[in-house]
Amino acid sequence: MDAKLSPDQGLNISGIGLVSLLGVGLSVAALVFDSMANRSPWQLASLSLPLLISAVISAAVGFFVVPMLQALKTGQIIREDGPQAHLKKAGTPTMGGIFFIPVAAIAACVLSKFTTEVLAVSALTLSYGLIGWIDDWQILRRKSNKGISPRMKLALQIGFAALFCLWLIFNQPSEITNLALPFGFSLPLGLLFWPLAGFVLVAESNATNLTDGIDGLAAGTVAIALLALGALIAPTSPGLMIFCAALCGSCLGFLAHNRNPARVFMGDTGSLALGGALAAVGLLTNSLLALFILSGIFFVETLSVMAQVSYYKVTKGPDGKGKRLLKMAPLHHHLELSGWSELQVVAVFYVISAILGVICLAIGKF
Repeated sequence: MDAKLSPDQGLNISGIGLVSLLGVGLSVAALVFDSMANRSPWQLASLSLPLLISAVISAAVGFFVVPMLQALKTGQIIREDGPQAHLKKAGTPTMGGIFFIPVAAIAACVLSKFTTEVLAVSALTLSYGLIGWIDDWQILRRKSNKGISPRMKLALQIGFAALFCLWLIFNQPSEITNLALPFGFSLPLGLLFWPLAGFVLVAESNATNLTDGIDGLAAGTVAIALLALGALIAPTSPGLMIFCAALCGSCLGFLAHNRNPARVFMGDTGSLALGGALAAVGLLTNSLLALFILSGIFFVETLSVMAQVSYYKVTKGPDGKGKRLLKMAPLHHHLELSGWSELQVVAVFYVISAILGVICLAIGKF
């Protein structure tokens, strides 16, 4: 796609149209996956029903919560050095994760009949959401872009990751430390699995957090990844399949309010929780390779930030200023400043996420 295209010359679709296409596409995909697995789409242990229930409840709850967030003056603080088009978003309420994340967790626990694995993953998801809420609240309280310190945020993420890994040690078979590979191969990691598990939990949550910078981007790409992951693990982990479907549906319900132009942002409350959920499911189901593929967008977004910071430091001159590799990091902001509209970026990232989902499912068959 030509980075110089104007929004009128490029993607001719509205925010609600794009999200509608995504919702229909994921719903049809869920029905297809259920049909291929000989599951009734109307049974609790399916992809379709949990997705539908969570989507409807999340969207409905949002109509009550979003006005409350507006009344509480939880308006987002917009970076002045960011894309100028974002300045008009100042004042849009944030912390939207406080309604769609709990909706998904509750729906998943109820529909799975409170299985232990779903309870554990839900607890980790809500814990990371709590970290994000604390950060969001500090940003609003201080009326700046600075919430809790990066060191404190990292310490909390590592702490909850350690607790989750401790639960894994006592509640999961020893085979969990053998990393599953295609064609029936596995890589025995032994004790090295545990630092890797902690890293995955922290890295995935931060990666989805970095991806949350454009209306509908993080919620949509995570929803696609969740449905693909749910379809992949369904044969061996029906409870976690329900969790993935419920969280996918809740993301779709949230998009009813977060699609361009957004009425609410998820904030760190939502983005940290989503990454934690993906990582926790990946670890529990021994599907880290699949998680890595599905997280391609989040991985590239993170790399763009790392590359930008590293290049700036390496090229720093006597005046203390360095050069920028990108116009702005993460990558989605660079594309915006290169002439792409928000909808162009979101649509292309949705398509890439869907392709990664297909690749993941294809590899998972071997």
